[in-house]
Amino acid sequence: MTPAEYGELEAAIERMTDIAKGFGLDFYDMRFELVPADVLYTFGAYQGMPTRFSHWSFGKAYHRMKMDYDFGLSRIYELVINSDPCYAFLMDSNSLVQNKLVSAHVLAHCDFFKHNSLFARTSRGVVDSMAASAERFRSYEMQHGKDAVEEFLDAALAVQEHVDASRTASRRQFGRSDKDGKTERQPSRERGPYEDLFELDARLAGATEKGQQDGTDSGSHSSQTEKDLLLFLVHHSKVLSDWQRDILTVVREEMLYFWPQIETKIMNEGWATYWHLRIMRELPLTDAESFDFAHMHSGVVLPSKTSINPYALGLKMWEDIEKRWDRMLAETDGADSVAPSGREKMFEVREMESDTSFIRNYLTQELVDELDLYLYQKVGNEWRIVEQDFEKVRDKLCASRVNGGYPVLLVRDGDYQLTGELYLFHAYEGMELDVRYTEKTLPYVHRLWGRPVHLETVLEGRPVLFTYDGKKTARKFL
Repeated sequence: MTPAEYGELEAAIERMTDIAKGFGLDFYDMRFELVPADVLYTFGAYQGMPTRFSHWSFGKAYHRMKMDYDFGLSRIYELVINSDPCYAFLMDSNSLVQNKLVSAHVLAHCDFFKHNSLFARTSRGVVDSMAASAERFRSYEMQHGKDAVEEFLDAALAVQEHVDASRTASRRQFGRSDKDGKTERQPSRERGPYEDLFELDARLAGATEKGQQDGTDSGSHSSQTEKDLLLFLVHHSKVLSDWQRDILTVVREEMLYFWPQIETKIMNEGWATYWHLRIMRELPLTDAESFDFAHMHSGVVLPSKTSINPYALGLKMWEDIEKRWDRMLAETDGADSVAPSGREKMFEVREMESDTSFIRNYLTQELVDELDLYLYQKVGNEWRIVEQDFEKVRDKLCASRVNGGYPVLLVRDGDYQLTGELYLFHAYEGMELDVRYTEKTLPYVHRLWGRPVHLETVLEGRPVLFTYDGKKTARKFL
């Protein structure tokens, strides 16, 4: 982009901000930064968090993404951080119209971050808190050696997805301490409309934890099934030192920050796509810019032959909601009607739903037919439709979004057979675990627990138990 284009982009962002607010979008103060491709892909490798701790896997991710960009296979157009103020990074090698579209897109993302109920407990000061954590991790490397810290992070990141986002009280109770031993406090925030529901979760979780501390639990194992594996390890592992517990707590907290984004991928991307389309239509674009915009937008919503494009599915669902509720309002002639308009319904859904409930409640037979959302299976060298029933297709899509798409593992016993061994149970719902991945992950759980680890799951329709004893993984059918 030329210096003149920088000034035009700045003016366009101001105009788009006014347009977005006129549509009813409400977002935090925005901070836009133009950065080179190397910087943007570095941030992308750290899951969009420029202040996050270092780990070799982030370098691996950077190399893969940057190579795809260099060969023209894919590119990151934007990167937005859910914080207050909200930071958005634009690539300086994008064209002017590309950065206009991206800016409109991130305005809608920030509106979604601010208002969707799943983000209500998200820390808005995450950039600073991650920077503080990264600084502590560097001090641990100086004290205990870089290899020791990286080896422990390998184990922590191997199981980072196994958290329970409903444990809102636990995150603060077992919060981190800074280098001087002072407990970090979350900034105060205004009460949201669903605060009473979150406080109910907090009271229930707090009561359970109080019982554990008061002696109703032995301290070495859980008296009930526990979904939050990382929290269980922080509480009960006997082999972790203080610095290791701190690292595991940080990894858990950061996953809790990312979790609402995982559970609302289709909604969020569809919402941002819907609004960037409307905002860009209000800008005075030249014929060349209009063509470039249409080309870029069509690439964003291009359906995939083998997977769900969240931009395309989300956009179609939001447009369908608007159309159906407007039609219902028109059928009542708007007279004495309590039914919301299409836009009003969209804002209501944006606030209340996750991907699972969004698909369950608003995916229609007509949309499935229009988008060819059937279940396919590769037979020989050909892909064939194996399921066309609307309800089964919808249920399969919902199932793929439960728990963010990750398998649900539960801690069934932390003192299995009174030997201090850890017994995990896979809540099997028709999708088998990847055996190779399972056998590579159990040693990491053993590293965090310090004793043999067992995992019960289902293979080929039969219950099976994987056991790692510190030397090898064994498998037996039950």
